[in-house]
Amino acid sequence: MEPRRIAVAREMHEGSGSKGRFMLCDAIEGLDALLKTQEGQIKLIYLDPPFQTGERFTMRVRVGEADWKAGRGSLEMETFSDSMSREQFLTMMRAVLTRCHKLLRSDGMLFLHIDYRTHPYLRLIMDEIFGEDNFLNEIIWVYQSGGRSLRHFSRKHDVILFYRKSAQYDFNVEEVMAPPTEPRSNHMRKHVDPDGRVYRSIRTNGRVYTYYDDDPVAPTDVWSDLSHLQQKDPERTGYDTQKPLSLLERIVKCGSRAGETVLDPFAGSSTTLEAARRCERNFIGIDRCPLTLNIARRRLFGAEYALEYPPFEGDPLCRASASPGVGFYHVTLERFELEDGLLDRTLTGLDGVDAWSVGYLRDGAYVAMAESVRTKRNPVLRESLDAPVYSGQLALCVSDVTGRSFCYEIDPE
Repeated sequence: MEPRRIAVAREMHEGSGSKGRFMLCDAIEGLDALLKTQEGQIKLIYLDPPFQTGERFTMRVRVGEADWKAGRGSLEMETFSDSMSREQFLTMMRAVLTRCHKLLRSDGMLFLHIDYRTHPYLRLIMDEIFGEDNFLNEIIWVYQSGGRSLRHFSRKHDVILFYRKSAQYDFNVEEVMAPPTEPRSNHMRKHVDPDGRVYRSIRTNGRVYTYYDDDPVAPTDVWSDLSHLQQKDPERTGYDTQKPLSLLERIVKCGSRAGETVLDPFAGSSTTLEAARRCERNFIGIDRCPLTLNIARRRLFGAEYALEYPPFEGDPLCRASASPGVGFYHVTLERFELEDGLLDRTLTGLDGVDAWSVGYLRDGAYVAMAESVRTKRNPVLRESLDAPVYSGQLALCVSDVTGRSFCYEIDPE
């Protein structure tokens, strides 16, 4: 049977732990929507905006079971074009940062991730919006990926500007303290206590100061201990400019506490959202590239979150069937074919499907009750899913490899 296409703007996924929200829209549009209900309520904001490179960024998308198993991407699709003029970019960032300032709680903080191209301009804008007294750190993230230049010193660091909303800020530094990776190397005397712990001592002004080698210490403003993602890192999603999870976990931990809300207006690869979830924080992400919806589904699988997106254009062929069981409906996705000419190749069976789910319509939203998502570990989509018997209209939602989502009503046979 061919199920009936319906338009929904909110896709709900039930799960455990943190709660989240992903909005598919322009950053300013999303921030304006949040200001209506979240002004003064966000604890931490992390921004990784375009770097003014002038480049066009693409993503290699895996299509079907074979490509996932082989670990290759068979479609190259654009994620964003970093082509704004400097004036356009700075105007956009001023608007974004002004809205972010309004969204922050009085004890909130913001981390702005940039590089040498825009650092001096955005530092001045941040001072203007947040106030010079609320500047905390210029964090230098050092990495070793890429080649070496012989025309100038190789550029091997990014800059992260760290600001507070007010003097009431809550800096959770204890959660990012860790034992040093290398023992102290200086003129202090080395000792070993009765328990076998190594410590150093120094006498100054008549007092003896003792420091254990394994005592946790806070990071400085130079972060050289967090590696850049390598080309074949298993953490990679295929999204260009993706940052490592360890970097975002440090930011999330020091800038918020369990149960508080973290916002990323340029969510891209959803690393911030996964870091927030792993650290038991609630999360909100905004991005305008539809492919980021598929990435978010994979990284947030099992969490409680909502995806919000405008109706997608297109008319793929969808065939499915549903049969009643004892306390559940057994739904089978029999066929899903993308429109002719949409891609440069023909996809058969379920190869054009990135994820699908079954659930119910509730108050104009689609609520997923069971889902199947392609991942590196489980690249094979399930052809059938069971939805528990529930009040409301039985429905299914299919997400294709281009990032579009289509919802359908279906009646049990």
